[in-house]
Amino acid sequence: MDLALPGVLPVLNRAAVEHAIRFGLAVGATISRRSIFARKNYFYPDLPKGYQISQYELPVVQGGSLVLQDGKPIRLTRAHLEEDAGKSLHQDFHGMSGIDLNRAGTPLLEIVSEPDLRGAKEAVAYARALHALVVWIGVCDGNMQEGSFRCDANVSVRRPGAPLGTRCEIKNLNSFRFMERAIEYEARRQIEILEDGGRIAQETRLYDAERDETRSMRSKEDAQDYRYFPDPDLPPLVVTEADIERVRATLPELPAARADRFAREYALPAQDARLLTASRAAADYFEAMVKASGADPKLCANWQVGELTAALNRDEREIGDSKIAPEQLGWIVKQLAGGKLTGKMAKQVFELSWQRGEAPEAVVEKEGLKPISDAAAIEKLVDEVLAANAKQVEDYRAGKDKAFNSLVGQVMKASKGKADPALVNELLRRKLA
Repeated sequence: MDLALPGVLPVLNRAAVEHAIRFGLAVGATISRRSIFARKNYFYPDLPKGYQISQYELPVVQGGSLVLQDGKPIRLTRAHLEEDAGKSLHQDFHGMSGIDLNRAGTPLLEIVSEPDLRGAKEAVAYARALHALVVWIGVCDGNMQEGSFRCDANVSVRRPGAPLGTRCEIKNLNSFRFMERAIEYEARRQIEILEDGGRIAQETRLYDAERDETRSMRSKEDAQDYRYFPDPDLPPLVVTEADIERVRATLPELPAARADRFAREYALPAQDARLLTASRAAADYFEAMVKASGADPKLCANWQVGELTAALNRDEREIGDSKIAPEQLGWIVKQLAGGKLTGKMAKQVFELSWQRGEAPEAVVEKEGLKPISDAAAIEKLVDEVLAANAKQVEDYRAGKDKAFNSLVGQVMKASKGKADPALVNELLRRKLA
């Protein structure tokens, strides 16, 4: 951190270096054994000392790749350490701008990708994958509103087969939704200019969410314009094999490896495995639920991907803030698998437990949610349904299997969802034979 105050020299942050190495290992990059810091010279209000300490020729992380959900690999150019700048504020200043310097000088890891992304949706998919990874490995809390994770998008357009066009950089996009809208607007803007015979000016732009448009911020410099030179106050950064291995030992099981293990160990479809490892919290939740329930992992996956995800989305909650703990959902699944709750009852227990903040066991006891397993009582309901649905009985005996499912549904409805489904099926088949 360095504010360039008289008599103050910059000091490298060890944790920041370890986080950079951690990220590099996670994406299969090369960790530079020796990297240097440079001064990147430019004058802008959010950097009042007139230069930024950054890495240029020899960054600490070089190369690597990140694979999107659809399997497409995105090449990474580098990840370099630098100091953050301040934040420009453009609202509530009576036509002027304010500068917040609270984050100026704090460590920042800037990750640069190769121009492999095609279109706004793919760019957002990449940003989401990157966000999930840095949160997964613990190098960032991922909070976009507070600026912990920010994205800059370089946008250019070209005609088919032509070289890449002149790029414009859209700075500090703090939501995936805004990123998609900003890129789509900027691409349309550039296309219209080119089709009218104009030329694209290389510049830095801002996205105005209220107007849904980008606007010019300043001309965009090339690397030579920043007059990079080695920072005289910071010696080269030397990373040893021992440093790398120490960081490697702290890495968690990575998302792709964990998805592969879920598919193999729990016999899950690849799509389920990917959904359950979309975040580390989701993967941890699933494994805790499976352990608590002792039930078929596929049944557990169905409940997490289905009922739980729907409830989280409805309440705009993250899985780490779920109203139902994995052990509680595991208990519901265990009761369902053991025949102590019907499917309808299990969903009712889940919903009431979610709404009330009560343990599922307490909901079952309070609501008297126990399946009817008395064969005589169920047989009476079956007889009543068969007597009232002669046409469906006739259809079933004529070979229409769908009629059987309809009769099962009628019995379950008559029992208010409490009849043991297996016993209902058994009695119906016997009486219809």
